[in-house]
Amino acid sequence: MTQGSLHRVVVLVDENSNPFELGCATEVFGLRRPELGRDLYDFRLCAASPRTRMRDGFFTLAGVAPLSALERADTVIVPNRPDIDAPRRPRVLAAIRAAHERGARLIGFCSGAFTLAEAGVLDGRRATAHWQWADSFRRRFPRVRLEPDVLFVDDGDILTAAGSAAALDLGLHVVRRDHGAEVATAVSRRLVFAAHRDGGQRQFVERPIPRARDESLAPLLAWAQAHLDEPLTVAELAARAAISAATLHRRFRAELGTTPLSWLTAERVALACRLLERGDVQIDMVARRAGIGTAANLRSLLRRETGLTPTEYRRRFAPPVPSLQG
Repeated sequence: MTQGSLHRVVVLVDENSNPFELGCATEVFGLRRPELGRDLYDFRLCAASPRTRMRDGFFTLAGVAPLSALERADTVIVPNRPDIDAPRRPRVLAAIRAAHERGARLIGFCSGAFTLAEAGVLDGRRATAHWQWADSFRRRFPRVRLEPDVLFVDDGDILTAAGSAAALDLGLHVVRRDHGAEVATAVSRRLVFAAHRDGGQRQFVERPIPRARDESLAPLLAWAQAHLDEPLTVAELAARAAISAATLHRRFRAELGTTPLSWLTAERVALACRLLERGDVQIDMVARRAGIGTAANLRSLLRRETGLTPTEYRRRFAPPVPSLQG
């Protein structure tokens, strides 16, 4: 695949954009991938002005593409806005609308949801925003179907992440959607970041700081990942960690923001995806090796998580079978 045929991701940077989300986009979509033997995206930055002052004057960005770069983008990542009450410039909003109208995928990280809503492309659509700004968002954009308790929302051609760190979750979700679970896992490994946190997980809202930090769940998680084909239960995991089931639930909520059962299901689906991508394992065997049980269970879970059946997922992400020359 040549550079010109890669999916084009363009990050639109505007006045007072937050450097962290810009860094997240660059890390996920912009780096070369020698460990994969190929690049995943054609990545670039663009701005409405030749020089753009970043948040709080941390630095000034220059030398990036002009706003017209959006005209050829397949995916547009819109600028976030730490000052959610400051309006975006009309020509920035117009460029976002034009990209959406011609079919580009739009992504908003954190307060980027405000930019998308101000551009008018979220009316009647699902989206999320940081829990701190949920009430303000609802007041300003009542026509948007806000889901304030989740990490990110995938509404097809428009995706939004709730907070700064959730930008990485959403970015990896997009890589998984575009290139499959094996590639997304490789990208997350390079980031030293969790390969998969489901978008439906609750955001981490304020909670009292515990007096003493529990030991990490990492050893238990590593053991469970090596035994996904076994009929693991929450009680067995708790016994393995030498704690009660109730304590295990609290630990999972505190460290991972999810439940043990939800984590196990997500890990099993991710393993099933990796097996499907190899292309040489029968679907019922994939279900057994991933601890999902039956092909029917696998079909139900995979469709819920990816929108694809196992056969469709394999057709999309498994390497093509080389043809035999007679």
